[in-house]
Amino acid sequence: MKYIFFGIIFFFTSINISNAQEAQDEPPYGMSELEAYSIFIDAYRMDDYELATMYGEWMIEAAPRTIEGYDGFELERQFDRMINVYVSMAEEESDPTEITNLLEEAERILYRAYEVFDEDEIDYFEWYVKHGRFYHENAEHLDADMNDAISYYEQAYESDFDRFVNLNDGFFVQVMLTHYATDGLRDEALAMIDEVEPVAGIQLMNTIDEIRELLFEGPEERIDFIVSRIDDAEAAEKEEMLQDLVDLYEETSQPDKARQAAVELYQLNPDFNNTKNVADIYLGEGNYAEALNYLQESVDLAETDTQKKEVFLEMAETHQQLDDLQSARSYARQALEIDDAFGEAYMRIASIYAAAVTECTGGEALEREDRTVYWLVIEYLERAKEADPSLASTANNRIESYEAAMPSTEDKFFSDWEDGEPFDIDGDLKECYAWINETTTIR
Repeated sequence: MKYIFFGIIFFFTSINISNAQEAQDEPPYGMSELEAYSIFIDAYRMDDYELATMYGEWMIEAAPRTIEGYDGFELERQFDRMINVYVSMAEEESDPTEITNLLEEAERILYRAYEVFDEDEIDYFEWYVKHGRFYHENAEHLDADMNDAISYYEQAYESDFDRFVNLNDGFFVQVMLTHYATDGLRDEALAMIDEVEPVAGIQLMNTIDEIRELLFEGPEERIDFIVSRIDDAEAAEKEEMLQDLVDLYEETSQPDKARQAAVELYQLNPDFNNTKNVADIYLGEGNYAEALNYLQESVDLAETDTQKKEVFLEMAETHQQLDDLQSARSYARQALEIDDAFGEAYMRIASIYAAAVTECTGGEALEREDRTVYWLVIEYLERAKEADPSLASTANNRIESYEAAMPSTEDKFFSDWEDGEPFDIDGDLKECYAWINETTTIR
């Protein structure tokens, strides 16, 4: 019905809101529940909030679960509408006192919802969030502060962890963590970070990183905090704390402590990442022999071909650092067996063969036979940039350098070496090149 009570709207709107807020177990003016509800809905839809309060307050007080003659009635929805009525009226008000009065009415309805509905009737999680957000957005006009908002967010968090963490891409978790950090509640913030970090999305992880910076004045303070708690930590938590210590010790230039923490982490969980981490630390210290032990373990623990080929390449570089050129080439070749388009491995073999020339000459002047090895070095550099164009600039610079060391036109004339013909780099050239045993092309 367009409803028969429109004729008395002007009379109703002249009544003060406070009268509408008195306890009303029955609809105003002896109306039926359906008639009163109909006026409320029309007033609400037309943004006539003063009129809406008269009939909405009756529903808040009487809390009818059904209305005869209308099957679509939902009491919870009317609570939501009445909260919106008072908040909307407050937004249109300029008098600070009136704003507070109106928002207090909305607050009253929020509390009333917990009295009227049990947890089987409404989703308390949603109402906790709604209540917290109400304080979050309106605390300055109420006898409330951010702590009141946080208390309701905490109740939502405790009632449904997964739902809260994922709500609005973790927005409410970010609000809570920021509040804890700025309010000096470090323990609360860290406890929450421990719980949410495993399931956090990118945006929330960025906030977590920022919060960690706020919680401690510097890396030294964070180190002290972790060290004070690590002995009592469970295995999974201890692993995470040890990884943090490795990073922090490296950040603060404490390599011995970083290595100690990395080894302890490896002993706790010798998986690929932790084993490789120890290897990298030894490599950074120049302890190549010790690094090789962990690199070999890393190969055995590798879960993907990418991990395996990259470890083989590191093993090639490490053996080269130890002047074990044959082993270095062997591991570079193993990387290529996994991926024949692995440009870095071709670059490594080129470097190994260039090092072979230095080793064979012992630092003396290059003979024309030594210079022929650079044909092979350049061949591998060309393979590298063909396999991986991103290496072209580096490869070209090295090619330019090695071209100057190749046999000259005169060298080739006196040795009867013709451009384009195959040429063996092996023991016939010099005994120290026997292990290379490859054929290249005269350039």
